[in-house]
Amino acid sequence: MKVSLIALLPTLWAAPALAQHAGHNAAPPPAAKPAQTSPKPAADPHAGHDMGAMPKADAPAADPHAGHDMSAMPSQAEGAPPLPDHETAAPPPPADHLADKVYDPAAMDGARALLREEHGGARLSKVMVNLVEYRAGSGADGYHWDGEAWFGGDLNRFVLKSEGEGDRHGVETGEVQALYSRAVGLYTDLQVGVRQDVEPKSRTYATVGFETLLPYWVQASGALFLSNKGDVLGRAEGAIDWRLTQRLVLQPRTELNFAAQDIPETATGSGLSVGELGLRLRYEVRREFAPYVGVSWARRFGRTADYARAQGREVSDTSFVVGVRAWF
Repeated sequence: MKVSLIALLPTLWAAPALAQHAGHNAAPPPAAKPAQTSPKPAADPHAGHDMGAMPKADAPAADPHAGHDMSAMPSQAEGAPPLPDHETAAPPPPADHLADKVYDPAAMDGARALLREEHGGARLSKVMVNLVEYRAGSGADGYHWDGEAWFGGDLNRFVLKSEGEGDRHGVETGEVQALYSRAVGLYTDLQVGVRQDVEPKSRTYATVGFETLLPYWVQASGALFLSNKGDVLGRAEGAIDWRLTQRLVLQPRTELNFAAQDIPETATGSGLSVGELGLRLRYEVRREFAPYVGVSWARRFGRTADYARAQGREVSDTSFVVGVRAWF
């Protein structure tokens, strides 16, 4: 046994060297891939804890009013007072005045009456001349006027209006209106009264109309007229002041006249009878006095134009105007 081991020693000694020389000629064996191992699951931080006492995620939140009796609380529809609105009646004015306990009640009554008069109860008056102008156009030169005067308070007024035109031969059309004006809105007055025409025919009309201030400061008015002959007329007017500077004002102005039937006596046809459009530039020397220049275009329509042609008159006319606007 000892002899065999001694004989194998040279062989065992040469084995590593042979293996090293063999590696120079042969391809090295492929490197062994490390075995893929699944990562160990992280330790549960709640392991060993009792989770039975914790609330579930999908459980509904507890009602803070659970167990409370809500029947005694008033509801908006039943017990709560209604919200105030524009239809709620104003509370009655106080019947007693504390100042009467210190001062003479008769003197305080006079002071309160004066206060009401100076804050809306005063009687005022105004004369307004909207247009007084001379016209030079393609037809005969002429003149035109439009104005009004009123007296009264903020709610009730007596109003006089006058409008007309003519030439060197005299007045062609002229009218005067006497109206009762009543404020029915913040910017609207309702007017009723009578109108008396002096030319071209003397006629009397019952009148109902309005004056209002539209958005963007458009001044508008309209009226219906019923004559003692049964004729029905209508009129609509509008104007706006475009203030270019503190004293220079440009005013577009329009007027439309209508008739419900033909009126041969006044050469008026049914429908839209006469329309006028003007543009005037005025300079306010003072607020109460402003001369102006401008241009005015007028035209007759429908049967009214036919009446004008039969009389040898122009159907349309463009005029240059110069005049003054004043009030006091």
